[in-house]
Amino acid sequence: MASIHSKDTNQELIVRRGLWKRGFRYRLNHKRLPGHPDLVLRKYRTCIFVNGCFWHGHKLTESTIQVSSFKIQGSECCKIPATNREFWVAKIRRNKERDREEQKQLAAMGWHCITVWECELKPKVREQTLESLAFTLNHIWLQDRRKMSDVGCLMADGNSSTGSGTTKTVYSPPEDAPMMAAEEEKM
Repeated sequence: MASIHSKDTNQELIVRRGLWKRGFRYRLNHKRLPGHPDLVLRKYRTCIFVNGCFWHGHKLTESTIQVSSFKIQGSECCKIPATNREFWVAKIRRNKERDREEQKQLAAMGWHCITVWECELKPKVREQTLESLAFTLNHIWLQDRRKMSDVGCLMADGNSSTGSGTTKTVYSPPEDAPMMAAEEEKM
């Protein structure tokens, strides 16, 4: 376990190179944000987490990882070890809960959260994933600009609710919306 790193993983480097090549600029592992996101794009108010399928329990549902039922099954990309299963199930469950809480905190602060999974960066689907990520970031940027122009129209009309001429909008994504815009096509 000592050789497993949380920074500069191969998957993270793939995402970083792909975004840089497409013209996106970012900061790494921002210490002041909850969860220390792998990539932070301030212009887009977006945090990107590059998660390993095993460590973060990709495609595992709560019913799949119940310890008491002794029918603990993994998914196609997250295989739970046969030895010491209760420990691994509890660890993965804690990681999933922590990820969920951190993303809720970031959403409350006005940040968009995108999770890129290790299995989505396999050579067969890597380019599609990176294109989808770039599309999603551009979509977020356009949405935020549209909201800002709506606020600008309110201020120009003099119908601002604060009376001081400034309004502040906080974005909160809908709970059932997919994390990446390209996921809408898959559903």
